[in-house]
Amino acid sequence: MNYNKSAKEIVQFIGGKDNVVSAAHCATRLRLVLADSSKVELKSIEDVEGVKGIFESAGQVQIIFGTGVVNKVYEQFLIETGIEGASKSDIKQVSASKLPWYKQAIKALGDIFVPIIPAIVASGLIMGLLGGLSNLNPELANNDMFMILSLFSNAAFVFLPILIAQSTAKTFGGNQYLGSVIGMIMIHPDLMNAWAVASAETIPTASVWFGMYNIDLVGYQGHVIPIVISVWFMSMLEKKLHEIVPEMLDLFVTPLTTVVVTGYVALTIIGPVFVTLENGILSFMTALLAIPFGIGAMLCGAIYAPTVVGGIHHMYNALEAGMLSATGFNTWMPIATAANVAQGGAALAFAMKTTNQKHKALAVPASLSAFLGITEPAIFGVNLRFIKPFIAGCIGGAAGALTSGLLNVSATAYGITGLFGILIANNIFHYIIVMAVSFAVAYVTTIILYKEETEN
Repeated sequence: MNYNKSAKEIVQFIGGKDNVVSAAHCATRLRLVLADSSKVELKSIEDVEGVKGIFESAGQVQIIFGTGVVNKVYEQFLIETGIEGASKSDIKQVSASKLPWYKQAIKALGDIFVPIIPAIVASGLIMGLLGGLSNLNPELANNDMFMILSLFSNAAFVFLPILIAQSTAKTFGGNQYLGSVIGMIMIHPDLMNAWAVASAETIPTASVWFGMYNIDLVGYQGHVIPIVISVWFMSMLEKKLHEIVPEMLDLFVTPLTTVVVTGYVALTIIGPVFVTLENGILSFMTALLAIPFGIGAMLCGAIYAPTVVGGIHHMYNALEAGMLSATGFNTWMPIATAANVAQGGAALAFAMKTTNQKHKALAVPASLSAFLGITEPAIFGVNLRFIKPFIAGCIGGAAGALTSGLLNVSATAYGITGLFGILIANNIFHYIIVMAVSFAVAYVTTIILYKEETEN
């Protein structure tokens, strides 16, 4: 292909070089931050040679070229615009600053919880494996090796507040080790374990803020939001102290003041207030999912894909972490899987029905990606462009989520959906049924709804 010609056309159809704020690329996509995204001519860009899709997410216009092509187009793009190349992290910072405040908050949640996923997945996989083995042979619970592995399986959940605290500090530019200390304070052994409160006859209390009121001396095991807010507060305080404390005293004064002030505020104000808020959110979601006959799960499955379009789906990581910490079961994962697989089924049905070879070549790999839990290529590259496949995918997601609610499907971790979710599903057979229903409904609905002559 003519990389220079493609780059020139991209510059033309995004509103000219003066509209470009920053540019970078990843393995497959040209990532652009533009001054005015309304100037982008979507249809024209889709017809540029080499382009396999375009979508806007997190303040970036992302044009899909594919591995080996995007870097060559990027080189010509820099020549055409005369700007300097930026790293992915640089462009993420620029694009994030252009987002509305609520999207910045949701992005921050994603930045906090996504890095923790490997730890959660490791523990969840061990927990799922041990659970399956113990169901087959209950006597394994008395085996020494089994008991040791059981210890491994819940370690990440027991100390989850520390992992969240460290990741939160990194996200907001605070010292990660001071953040970890705040996490440790909030689950200190001298505080009553939060999971033991329900069976306790008495709960220890302490008078705070010069006797103004009392607080329960209870830890924050199983809680997420109080940890995040506390470490955000810590990060803001630390950065402010670095600005005003003289350099010769900074090493001593800043860490000491940060830990003492944040620790006290966390235990006496932030914790009590936000644990109530978090419990309310979890209670609402639990109540929604518990609506009889799987109706609540169905509603969640129907709206999941639109939240991906809105870029707010990362908030579900916090919900899943809260579920796992509080109950040990993640009932949201199979709902997300239903929505993802359904979008893949819709994209595959579109590929089978369309006569446009370029669209077909894009839709098939996009559908396979969705089956593995990565839906952006299917949603933005195919389904949303032609509307009806996206609607069919939402219907399929609702049907699959309804099935999940009726069968009480859950998982032992978060961060994995689609086919690989089998590894953390509590009931593999039921989980497969959820995927099959999602796929079948979305596929058939797309075949019925999509008409080539009216959509293309």
